[in-house]
Amino acid sequence: GQEKMEKYQIENASGEAWYLFSHCFHISREDYLFGMTEEVVDQKGIQEYEEMLKKRTQERIPLQYLIGTQEFMGYPFMVTPDVLIPRQDTEIVLEEVIRQGKHPKKILDLCTGSGCIAISLSLILKPDLCMGTDISEKALKIAKANGENLAPMVKFIQSDLFENVTGSYDLIISNPPYITTEECGKLMPEVKDYEPMLALDGKEDGLYFYKKIIKEAKNYLNPQGMLAFEIGYDQGEAVKNLMEAQDFACVEIKKDLA
Repeated sequence: GQEKMEKYQIENASGEAWYLFSHCFHISREDYLFGMTEEVVDQKGIQEYEEMLKKRTQERIPLQYLIGTQEFMGYPFMVTPDVLIPRQDTEIVLEEVIRQGKHPKKILDLCTGSGCIAISLSLILKPDLCMGTDISEKALKIAKANGENLAPMVKFIQSDLFENVTGSYDLIISNPPYITTEECGKLMPEVKDYEPMLALDGKEDGLYFYKKIIKEAKNYLNPQGMLAFEIGYDQGEAVKNLMEAQDFACVEIKKDLA
């Protein structure tokens, strides 16, 4: 498996080959290393593994869509091509929010996708209310399924940003589409061919959704409330300027681990 991955220049060939192996043969690394005392050949597993390797290498289907899950903040999330794959970079946003120590009682997650942000914050911060919104009905179906599995208290509604939102919140958080339309066409095949473009394309300058959210957010934030975003690597100053132009104070830009 690793040799095939390397042949097709898949990043982290060793790790991905193992994850697919583990999925197809229903075996943990510990069981494989320490528990197997004889060679066991499962023809069905071998056939499935070879098919998975072909899909990953030749068709470039992302690993997470093949196995149907991705871990985020230590929790297992169901993922399909209807939602963006949760990434470790986004965990930094949540960790920064948690580090602030404000313990928001009401949380709103815009562009929720798989629901990973809303669900994780609900499990960690235990707010009185946590709600995720998305314009995509298909994405909401996945978010609700993840909610049922992990955090049934989280509410999900279909809404174009604030369109169907009522009430006020202590924290509004979002990982909106922020890649420019031009850059979307240059993304690696795993992203541009399989992940939902609706969750990637931030229009001409990549700032379309930040402008809309920042302009409307003050109508839904409690006094001393926080607005938190994931942003593109080169968008910090632009988003900070947009926020300060709308009278947001104490605006900070934090770098992710990369």
